[in-house]
Amino acid sequence: MDKYKKLATNTLIFAIGTFSSKVLSFLLMPFVTRMMQTGEYGAADLVQQTANVLIPIVFLQINSAVLRFALDKAADNREVFTVGIRTTIQGFLVFLLFWYPLSRLQINDFRLGDYIILIYAFVLVSGTRQLCQQFVRGMGHVKTFAIDGIIATATTLLFTLLFLGPLHLGVVGYITAIIASDACSIIFFFVTQKLWRFVSVGKIQTGLKLDMLKYSIPLMPTIILWWVINVSDRYMVTYFIDSSANGLYTAASKIPNFIIMFSSIFIDAWQLSAVDEYDNEGRAEFFTKVFRVYSGGIFATASMLILLCQLFTKILVSPKFYDSWHYVPILVIATSMSCLVNFLASVYMAEKKSVMAMVTALSGALTNIVLNLILIPRLAANGAAIATVISFIVVFTSRGINTRRYVRIKFKTPLIIAEIAILAMQCAIMLMYKKGIIMYATQAVLVVVMLLLNIKPIKELFELLLGKFFRKLKKS
Repeated sequence: MDKYKKLATNTLIFAIGTFSSKVLSFLLMPFVTRMMQTGEYGAADLVQQTANVLIPIVFLQINSAVLRFALDKAADNREVFTVGIRTTIQGFLVFLLFWYPLSRLQINDFRLGDYIILIYAFVLVSGTRQLCQQFVRGMGHVKTFAIDGIIATATTLLFTLLFLGPLHLGVVGYITAIIASDACSIIFFFVTQKLWRFVSVGKIQTGLKLDMLKYSIPLMPTIILWWVINVSDRYMVTYFIDSSANGLYTAASKIPNFIIMFSSIFIDAWQLSAVDEYDNEGRAEFFTKVFRVYSGGIFATASMLILLCQLFTKILVSPKFYDSWHYVPILVIATSMSCLVNFLASVYMAEKKSVMAMVTALSGALTNIVLNLILIPRLAANGAAIATVISFIVVFTSRGINTRRYVRIKFKTPLIIAEIAILAMQCAIMLMYKKGIIMYATQAVLVVVMLLLNIKPIKELFELLLGKFFRKLKKS
């Protein structure tokens, strides 16, 4: 049971650092949506997402290689981090050559050139922070990783309130707050972990650098493909409709992040356990049990979130954004499927099969682009949400089949299909009736059915995460 205890302990530690920052993103929504118009909020999101998709391109997704190679017990961490730092610096210098062409890009009423300085600053600072985060996590310093999450929460709150409140900086203030918070995290990592000790000015092993790049470069298009599935629909909504429609769609996408919030905490811990236990006997049983507990928690949370989506929207956004709830139910299904896909990514990480991660992501990205072009002109923003759902189902199916070559996880496919069907029925009922006793009664029945289907894994999830805590309480 040591492997389950270690997974539970790491999950709780990551929860301390991650939960506060994730909760903050919801608590700030009423303030941010009150201080910004729908068009401004849509533009700010496009700036942030543009920078996010540039980071893996500019830095060759080297932070993922730093994490994976730092996890190897025989790794020379000084050389691993040095490769990461050098790749980051070299990548940014090359990126500077593209300043002018990027500044000329325009999508409908959104001009990239208006925010080009912010985008470059965001890419450099956020990319460097990710590198430091993954290196510290790879070395096993999960408590430091968690403390950084708390500090990032405090600084993001401070800077956002300052830049959007008294200074009224709008889009510039929203993005600058993120950049300033990430800069504080970099300083924290360097000071507490003395990261300069892991930077070498001399020669490093050519073989290590090639191995790391061989692992990270295929992940670069993989991250871009994930961006296509998750974010490209916002550009298409802006193109086919306008920035205001994208602002509503973006606000709606924040609410399903409740699921991402819990999932990301667990996945951060799970990746460490997946690598540690991968070469041990009984790994198939370990992966199967953890997947069943994880997926049961995801589907149960999704079902309850659809039931409460109107209430959450009313609480979390200003009145001018309230209509965004129409997009939430379908986006909840999309988010749930993305969480299952992320679980299977741990198999590729343990095997260092980054090429297969890219190939499976490609299937979803192509599906997403085709369906966006077909559905958005006909169904508006909900067409983009439906396209995202189908794309993640395609990726999950392809990964589920392919990963059986490495670990034979027992998915219980009929049960997963039934769970997706329940969420689909909840969406249909919510969008058809919108309100009324019949709608809420039917939704409640479906939620109960979902909970009954997952009662065993939900109990196991609470035992895994909280059992140790409650046992200590009893002893005291």
